[in-house]
Amino acid sequence: MIAAAIILISLIGGRIIPSFTRNWLVRENSGRLPAPFDRFDMASIAISVAALGAWTVIPDSSTSGLLMAAAAICQAWRLSRWAGERTMRDPLVLVLHAAYAFVPVGLALVAASIFFPNAVPAAAGFHALGAGAIGSMTLAVMARATLGHTGRELKAGKGTSFVFAAILVAGSLRTLGAFVPDDGVIHLAGAAWVAAFAGFILVYGTALMGPKAQ
Repeated sequence: MIAAAIILISLIGGRIIPSFTRNWLVRENSGRLPAPFDRFDMASIAISVAALGAWTVIPDSSTSGLLMAAAAICQAWRLSRWAGERTMRDPLVLVLHAAYAFVPVGLALVAASIFFPNAVPAAAGFHALGAGAIGSMTLAVMARATLGHTGRELKAGKGTSFVFAAILVAGSLRTLGAFVPDDGVIHLAGAAWVAAFAGFILVYGTALMGPKAQ
């Protein structure tokens, strides 16, 4: 299931992130724009699908490790082409890049855990992909979709910024918790996770249940 979700993030995120970034940059911050979808993106997705498939079937194989490492490099390079560093003034766009960054990090940690199992726990990759990529991308897209489909301005207020910060902290701490033999780190990750989703309900609950803004 994690592999399937990461493939969807790679496919859908790979379309919407550069698109939303381009739209914002054209309007607010002229200069370098995200690279258009091309053969490199298709190759990156294909390699990632192969890597995730191999990891699912033969998780401890060196073949899976090599494919995961190659996928991590491709996905990191892919992300670097989307001009995310130029979106610092818009949390709604920036969080998409931050969320996607967990994909190459997670793939790299999985590869490292296969080749260096005594140094990198297998759980690290699972949590980077699960709590990190899936959790943060879910909230990032939910927030943007809620604003857009309820007729509200595509702008992140303080509440939304708190939600984004909390989910990114949750994913980061949960990944770190695989390395640190301390339940306190995991508890903090859990608290940040609850704060993020509870915050989303508080910030967007009224918009989701009420009439569309005029």
